[in-house]
Amino acid sequence: MKGLQQFVAFAETARLGNFAAASRALGVAPSTLAKAVARLEGGLGVKLFHRTTRQVRLTPDGERLYQRCQRVLAEVEALQADAAGTSGIVSGLLKIDAPVVWGLRKLVPMLGRLTREHPGLQLDLRLNDGQADLVHDGIDLAVRIGRLQDSTLVARRIDWQEMVLCASPGYLEEHGAPRRLDELQQHVALAFRLPSSGRNRPWQFARRGGETVEIHPASRVRINDGQGLVVALCHGMGIGQVPAYMVADELADGRLVELLPSLRPPALPISVVYPSARLVPARVRVALDWLGSLAESHDTPARAPSSIDGARQAPSSRSDSIRMRPGGFPAPDGQ
Repeated sequence: MKGLQQFVAFAETARLGNFAAASRALGVAPSTLAKAVARLEGGLGVKLFHRTTRQVRLTPDGERLYQRCQRVLAEVEALQADAAGTSGIVSGLLKIDAPVVWGLRKLVPMLGRLTREHPGLQLDLRLNDGQADLVHDGIDLAVRIGRLQDSTLVARRIDWQEMVLCASPGYLEEHGAPRRLDELQQHVALAFRLPSSGRNRPWQFARRGGETVEIHPASRVRINDGQGLVVALCHGMGIGQVPAYMVADELADGRLVELLPSLRPPALPISVVYPSARLVPARVRVALDWLGSLAESHDTPARAPSSIDGARQAPSSRSDSIRMRPGGFPAPDGQ
């Protein structure tokens, strides 16, 4: 049993990132926990953590061990719940990583309902547009947009991201609305700066036969924040392509107008990923169930309510002060 306690001490410390938080979760003194982890390291003959005064960080050996120890944690939670007769109660700290705007628009309202239904649940929500390392950072769930590259993670699709090209009515009154792709070079482009690479996100459009065309906007205006780009669009600074969920309200109330909607590119999947499908802790299972309700309401991508696509007249005046170059670029990563 002592050996099992050492593994539980290690896994909880890895999940929470420091001995103090892990000791509170397990109800033992920090010194006791640290000694248990040290004994485990001594018995295995490997270093599991890089230690600082405030936190611990997994070594490569520690990361490999933690991946296997997560099922131990899940089983211990289930045993504790059964022994206490509280198997229906969800509790503990749930760590979630999600993109900023999607998290604000879609995830936070859902988590509000989740915490009201399960008052014993604690949340550590991290909103950022990078990609966290779930094992290294001790994260239970992460939401990712686009193609998934880490085959070691379990994934479920929960939503779609459609990209829409749009501008404000004021901009279109002054410059006119493009009717074809080759007219985009006559317009002012607002570019989104990808946080992962620092490059501009290319605009994508669908053509007949399923072909996707990419255009790289050459613009003097680059913005690295999605909400900032939406604000710039609403103030008539130019044309930009953004995820539909970022501008749903603006399109609905007429502050923005969608352009070339028939050329929307294929939607990208939005998925929730987690490290293991075996012995998933109750706090993770209930979050997965709630996120699954999003998938049920997004079986097919939705179309935006306001658009211009040939059928609607628009002013004919244009400005060619900023031009764009068509060209092929690598497929963009998720926002």
